[in-house]
Parts: sequence; C-alpha cells; structure tokens
Amino acid sequence: MNALIVSPLLIPLATLVATLLVRRSPRAVRTISLAGALALTAAGLVLVGLAAQGQILASQAGGWAAPYGITLVVDRLSAAMVAITGIVGAATIVFAMARDEDPARCRDFHPLVHGLLVGVCGAFITGDVFNLYVWFEVLLVGSFALLVLGGGKRRLSGTVVYVVLNLVATMMFLLAAGMLYGASGSLNMALLAQAFAADEVPATAHAAVVLMLTAFSIKAALFPVFGWLPASYHVAWTPVSALFAGLLTKVGVYALIRLVTLFWPDAGIAHEVLLWVACATMLIGVLGAAAQVEVRRILSFHIVSQVGYMILGLAIATPLALAGAVFYLIHHIVVKANLFFIGGIAARLTGSERLAAMGGLYARAPWLALLFAIPALSLAGIPPLSGFWAKFVLVKASLDASAWIAAAVALVTGIFTLLSMSKIWNEAFLKPHPGGAGGEGGGGLRSADGLQPALWAVGTLAAMTVAIGLAAGPVMDYAVAAAEQLAAPAAYIDAVVRAGGN
Repeated sequence: MNALIVSPLLIPLATLVATLLVRRSPRAVRTISLAGALALTAAGLVLVGLAAQGQILASQAGGWAAPYGITLVVDRLSAAMVAITGIVGAATIVFAMARDEDPARCRDFHPLVHGLLVGVCGAFITGDVFNLYVWFEVLLVGSFALLVLGGGKRRLSGTVVYVVLNLVATMMFLLAAGMLYGASGSLNMALLAQAFAADEVPATAHAAVVLMLTAFSIKAALFPVFGWLPASYHVAWTPVSALFAGLLTKVGVYALIRLVTLFWPDAGIAHEVLLWVACATMLIGVLGAAAQVEVRRILSFHIVSQVGYMILGLAIATPLALAGAVFYLIHHIVVKANLFFIGGIAARLTGSERLAAMGGLYARAPWLALLFAIPALSLAGIPPLSGFWAKFVLVKASLDASAWIAAAVALVTGIFTLLSMSKIWNEAFLKPHPGGAGGEGGGGLRSADGLQPALWAVGTLAAMTVAIGLAAGPVMDYAVAAAEQLAAPAAYIDAVVRAGGN
C-alpha cells in the first residue's frame, strides 16, 4: 500500500531519469515519456478506485511518526487530481508528437514535463505544509524551463513576468510556513487541523495561514493578483501552454481548498472574503477575455474567470458547494487543456493567432470545428456537457445559501463566456480566410499533415468532456463523497494520526 501511495511521485521521477538516459534517441524519449504518463494515469485510476470505497490512504516516510516524518495522504480529492494529471500529461505528450515539431525541443520537453508532473502530484498527495512548499518549488522549476522552451523575445518577456510573480508568492509561502511552525510547533496538516479546531494556536498562526492563502491566491490567479497569467501563458509553445492551463492554477486552487477546509472549516470572515474574491475573479476574468483579439489570450483570461467558480464553491463551503468545486476542477482541467490544444492547431492552420488574420476553418477542417465546439460549449455551461452540471451545482448551492449576488455573477459570467467562444467561432471558423484561397502572402490555410497525434489528443479529451456530461451522476456522486470528506475532515486527520502511530 505504501508503494501505491508513493507511485504518483516515483513514476514521473523514474520516467524523467529514463528519458535523460536515452536522450540521443528521440523515438525512445517519446516512447518512454508516453509510457510513463500512461503509467501515472493507471496509478491514479487505481487510487481513485480505492478512494471510491471510502479509504483514505496515509503513509509516513521512513516510518517516522508525524510531525517529524514526511506525510503522504490520498483521499477522494487527491486521488482524482492525480488521475486527471496523468490523463492531461499523456494528452500533452501525444500532442507534442506532431511531425512538424523540432526534435531537439522535444528532447528537452519530455524530461521537463515529467519533472513538472512530479511536483504537481507531490502537491496533491502531501500532508505537510513544508513539503507542499517543496513540491511547489519542484513544479515551478520545471515550469520556468518549459515556459522559455524554444526561446524568442516574446516568450522570454512572458517568462520574466511569470517568474517574478511566482517567486514573490513562493517567498510569501515560505515566510508563512516559518511563522506557522514558530507559532504551533508543527507543519503537519492533520495535527495543525486538530490544534486549530481546539483553539490551541495563537493569533500568529492564523496570520500565517492568511499569508499562506494569499500566496496560493497568486498561484491560482485570483483577483486582484491574476495579471501574470494572461501575460505569460499565451507565449509558450502550444503543448506547454495547454499543460499549464490545465494543471498549474489548479494546484493553487487545490491548496486553498485543502487548507481552508482543514484549518477553517466553519464559515467565517475568511469565507466571506473568498466569496467576494470569487465574484470579482469571475467578472474581471470574463470581461478581460471579451477585450482580447488573440485566441490564447482569450483562453488565458477565461482560466481566471473559471477559477472564480471553484473558489465560489470553497467560499460557500456547504457539502453541495464543495462538491461543485470538485466537479468543476475535474471538468475544467480537461476542457481548458483541450481548448489550448485546439487554439494551437487553429493557429497552425491559419498562420496566426490573431482573430482578424484567421478564418476559413469550418470549410477546410469541419472536424476541428466539432472538436472546438465541444469544449467551448462545455466551458460556457451548455447542457448536457460537463460544464453545465458543474455550473448548475454551484449556482444551486449559491441559491441555497442565499448568496444571490454570487449566483447572479456566476450566470452572467457563463453568458459572457458563451459570447467569447462565439467570437472565436465566428472569426476563426465561419468567416473566410482574409487572404482568400491563397491566404496572406500567398500562404492561405496550411495543410493538416503531421497533426494526427495532436488530433488524437484533442479527440480523446473532447470525448472525455462528453462522457463526463453524459455520466454526470457517477461523477457527481464521487464529487459529493469527496466534498463530505472535505467538510468533515475527521477521517482525514484520523488516517494521518494512525499512520504516524500517535
């Protein structure tokens, strides 16, 4: 069982080493990389199966009892996040296999991706605040290198913004962890939750948690500290930007959900602040998207607005609202990664990411139009796709909690999201290409040759979006059970304490 708990860390780490050892063979690098991502997916699905039975798996590294040992914990939420991380990682690796990509860049890309996946999975399964910081550092190192991959002035400029803001958040996180340890004598999440519930921590500990949550808010791109995301994600190589869009902000959201539900499970001033932050994040994000004229900048602002929905569920904090947040996490990771993939394909075929220079895709590539319509409509919350059920649950939870303004903001954000997706549809797919049959400079719409791997990745994620929507009942049942564990963390705490022998 201990080997199973640690497998989300060992699999990508072993894959990283293996890809470095066969670095001179691009075919071997790609094969090992994909095999590692699929193995991570399989491990995640096994953990989901165990978590679905109500088990909370906990382990202490080296047999050291908490708070001295490194604690790893897998419950329903963390198991689902590991599984979806593996799926998106595998889709990203398949997408990067498109024939027209630079082989040298791909050789660097694959080990860096698995280094990033180690950090992401570590953040999802750690039960210790300091090790959460460590895993954040691991994924940030990988993300810095991936973002600048391929070079170029525009990409370097976006990387600088990304690095500076994330380093500020990291320094805040480390300072908060030091304050929390000094005030409580422990950084084990379960033991801290016990101390907070018994009111055995001084005010300094609460201040440290506020600082820590502020750091996570930056990493999750919440209002008003979201500007780094739309300034950086759109400049990255398409597989990198899709991987970031799917996973990175969700690590910040996950950390917010985990710590708030453990340390401050009862509604209070923190939840009230989060509620207004969620509303502002939804509105500012979707309005920012409406003002953009490039596909991936539009999609980047939509990451911001959609994160607001997840925080809305955390702010309301009822079991139904938390279930909506969990469902939204699962749905959004798949949908957003897929939209970035499709945006990259559309830019490749039309020769530009600017909407004014795009067009003609519906006539040339109707299959791409269908693949775009599925995640776009899901993002906007159109039934019966996954986004509809996620938004429906969150709006209902808002109304049940008499959070009328939040419910209205969520509905208005969904309408503006649909308008933004319609803008992309009209400009990139319906209108003729501005250069006519020959395109700008005689280039016209380019051939789709070599994009078959990319289309396999896009098609798989689109099918998942449809499947989650059509099978919303079982997925929602899982999300509700995960929310119940979050709302009543006694089982989580007990699993950690028993694993530590306390």
